[in-house]
Amino acid sequence: MSSYLNIFKRFEKHITLKRIGVSGQKKILNSKVLIIGLGGLGCPLLTYLAASGVGNIGIVDHDKVEITNLNRQTLFSESDLGKYKVLQAKKKILQINKLVKIKTYREKVNLKNINSILRKFHIICDGTDNFETRYIINDYCKKNKKILISAAISKFEGHLFKFNFEKKGSCYRCFMPEKPDTENNCQTDGIFSPLAGILGSLQANEVLKTILNFKDNLNNKVVIFDSIKVNLRNAKILTNSECVNKC
Repeated sequence: MSSYLNIFKRFEKHITLKRIGVSGQKKILNSKVLIIGLGGLGCPLLTYLAASGVGNIGIVDHDKVEITNLNRQTLFSESDLGKYKVLQAKKKILQINKLVKIKTYREKVNLKNINSILRKFHIICDGTDNFETRYIINDYCKKNKKILISAAISKFEGHLFKFNFEKKGSCYRCFMPEKPDTENNCQTDGIFSPLAGILGSLQANEVLKTILNFKDNLNNKVVIFDSIKVNLRNAKILTNSECVNKC
């Protein structure tokens, strides 16, 4: 009984909300979410999902912590330099919420391993920084009717995408049919560090709304955030009749 009371107390501020309550918090506790990429987006996303009580979280990243990561990847410190991100992140998250079950994948998602990594998770969060991997994740989620919540950041601007492939609609290839000639990411263009926290938090917000089945979601939409003007705008992603996924 004391254990149950401790859990109730821990998530009391959620449970107090009429749109969540005990039943909603149970949904959060029973959910399975995969986070691909533990960079500037993945760190705040993972932190808020674990703190909110998501019971089963997978984390995917093949990189080690570098000093250039520390201005925005808030789970890591200088003592983590040279160590694998997934292993250090798991240690930090279990200090926040020891109840969460974390499965680590110390590898890069590709066509050969994507099924073995993604198949057990219902909601997929993409925080990768290259188009090739984004296309692979998008195509798999589309084919296997997963829910994909993706974000991207560069310079002072961020994008947030939501695709519920359990329903008919557009996909990431409808928005970006072909890979651009140049990759736009933190390595090449630089990044305003608070932007990573904002977009990662927005991803977490959308994940929890999805788990709780809130109707006012962002399905088939892109949110564009300008951190200089502090401006958010939504745009519908229309189905492209020439999409290779036959959307």
